[in-house]
Amino acid sequence: MAGTIGADRLTKHLAAGHLAGTMGRAFLGGAIQLEYAENPGAFLGLGSDWPPTTRLIVFATATALGLWLIVVLARRLHQWPSRVGLGLIAGGSLSNLADRLVGGSVVDFLYVGVGPVHTGVFNLADVAIVAGAVLLVAFGRDAGPRPSP
Repeated sequence: MAGTIGADRLTKHLAAGHLAGTMGRAFLGGAIQLEYAENPGAFLGLGSDWPPTTRLIVFATATALGLWLIVVLARRLHQWPSRVGLGLIAGGSLSNLADRLVGGSVVDFLYVGVGPVHTGVFNLADVAIVAGAVLLVAFGRDAGPRPSP
């Protein structure tokens, strides 16, 4: 979790320092692009048109509920991939929440697309959240009583 937060904070700092106010940078024929954006909403801008106070309350509450669920699941999931997944989700969620609390929006800077298939602009915290969810789906069926020592 701490590694996710640290890496995300560092990459957002670098994006703000090197990409903000520029045209961005493209790699692999434009398939990967680095472009600075501030997203006041959630996934793909959901809620970006809400009043700032409403956004903060809704997203902070959702993050708090998600973290509570992570604590509950951590007590039930015993395989390390599941726990790593929970840590990735928690770290990504907390880092994005920190952006919201400090600046009112989340710093995004990555874009991937080939032909008509493309993502929205995202950040490392978003990658961690998705990777954590994939680990939970793949390994999260181990819930049950903790084995005796």
